[in-house]
Amino acid sequence: MRTYELGLVLQPTLDEAEITRLIEKIGQQLSPDGGNVTSVNIWGKRPLAYPIRKQREGIYVFLQAQIDPRKVEQLERNLKLDENILRHLLVHVET
Repeated sequence: MRTYELGLVLQPTLDEAEITRLIEKIGQQLSPDGGNVTSVNIWGKRPLAYPIRKQREGIYVFLQAQIDPRKVEQLERNLKLDENILRHLLVHVET
């Protein structure tokens, strides 16, 4: 397992329950392979530098997670398909 940081920009129309559900969904995608979300940092709604899908604001969420490197491609594919996620960035954290 490697440590990764996942930055998400979510639709600004999501409420706290939907954000929590989305984070739990990501954790469930990681858990069958032994991965897990170790910390969650929700920054809240912030203005975007440029419009994304006609949105001028987004909810910023940062996750620290333990992920099997072989499952990173599948995770990124799932993140791209989720309509509630405007942008994402997954970065390996050197320890």
